[in-house]
Amino acid sequence: MEPTRILLVEDDPNDAELIQLSFETYNFINQMDVVEDGEEALHYLLGKEGNPSPHPLPRLVLLDLKLPKLNGIQVLEAIRRHPRTRQLVVVVMTSSAEERDLEACYNLGVNSYIVKPLDFQQFVEVARQVGFYWMLLNQPPDLEF
Repeated sequence: MEPTRILLVEDDPNDAELIQLSFETYNFINQMDVVEDGEEALHYLLGKEGNPSPHPLPRLVLLDLKLPKLNGIQVLEAIRRHPRTRQLVVVVMTSSAEERDLEACYNLGVNSYIVKPLDFQQFVEVARQVGFYWMLLNQPPDLEF
């Protein structure tokens, strides 16, 4: 695991940019990789067509639920099923406040579920707090694959 790398799985370029800008105020990440759909997220984490991923595991995956190709719940399910990524820290940041999405994510072992605020300033502040907690305060297991 690379301790200062984040994988952002977000198909909305505006939300992705806001999250990236929010994290720039802290100097706790060296790399934020952005993928725009669920299939690309799994290729990043697990590899493709029998080939292992060339990417080190990120310390944190920020995952939207409403994604093209594979939705966030399908991505989370695949992450938790695979030995390489089973213990990876996954935080869902989504516009969905639906109870069934919340329950599905927690049943699959999500570390946190956050509904994106609609207000710009609140969105930026929530993203900062998420980054601060999961990158600086939280102690994840040492994953080596």
